[in-house]
Amino acid sequence: MISVEHITKRFNDTTAVDDLSFEVKPGVITGFLGPNGSGKSTTMRIILGLDRPTKGRALINGKSYHSLSAPLREVGALLEAKAVHPGRSARNHLLALAVSNGIPASRVDEVLNFVGLESVAKKRAGDFSLGMSQRLGIAGALLGDPPVLLFDEPVNGLDPEGIRWIREFFRKLADEGRTVLVSSHLMSEMAVTADQIIVIGRGKFITSGSVDDLTKNAAGTVIVRSTNNGELTKALANTSATVSEINDEGLRVSGLAAAAIGDLAFATGIALHELTPERASLEEVFMELTHDSVEYSQTAKEAN
Repeated sequence: MISVEHITKRFNDTTAVDDLSFEVKPGVITGFLGPNGSGKSTTMRIILGLDRPTKGRALINGKSYHSLSAPLREVGALLEAKAVHPGRSARNHLLALAVSNGIPASRVDEVLNFVGLESVAKKRAGDFSLGMSQRLGIAGALLGDPPVLLFDEPVNGLDPEGIRWIREFFRKLADEGRTVLVSSHLMSEMAVTADQIIVIGRGKFITSGSVDDLTKNAAGTVIVRSTNNGELTKALANTSATVSEINDEGLRVSGLAAAAIGDLAFATGIALHELTPERASLEEVFMELTHDSVEYSQTAKEAN
């Protein structure tokens, strides 16, 4: 288990993490989400002992990272795929890590085979594509067969087959009872991968829960098909609804429940052919939760 307890991290006058607390439990995939500049990477670096918090502490199974006697056997991590000596072969990179942690060389070949890099094991890591570097980083995280794993943007550079593979890989790790923390900006991927979600913004905790918990009470949209979309649009204009046309046959309505739309259509004598509520996506919920925490935002302006 990972425990983050009231962590604050300041860099001169900038507060990167602000009194942040959460737990990552074993046996589930936990997605760690936040806008750029929200403090995700700093938090993961603190967990791994790479940055020292100004206040608070981070524990891995009750211990700080620096107190672990064999770190790679207890924690595996992928933070930066290209953080490898470019002149070393993939195998020699992993072999150096193994030797420094008392891990047998046979394990190097096992993880290279698992991530699909056995055929390029003797090639220089500096010549690897981003996707291949991600696989090498995952191999390094697995080297000590640790019970706790952290991954920062692990699907960057992976093709669709690779993304599916890593999704199944995370599930396997969680099913084995391991603690899995995954930071990503791909909401659609987290929606189908993560069991639990932690959302932060400007270094502060915002919320946590399952994808279902986060989306079930969020305002979604309603797909409406009727005999007279023009008249229905006029009627909806007098409500709090926002209407957009899907095509010549249907409307997408937000800001008004399906039942209220049905009542309005009945009152105006418009027959409905479809009235389908659509739950808000994780991305929509995330944008709503973090709209005040975005470091760089774009505002639409009228052209002069």
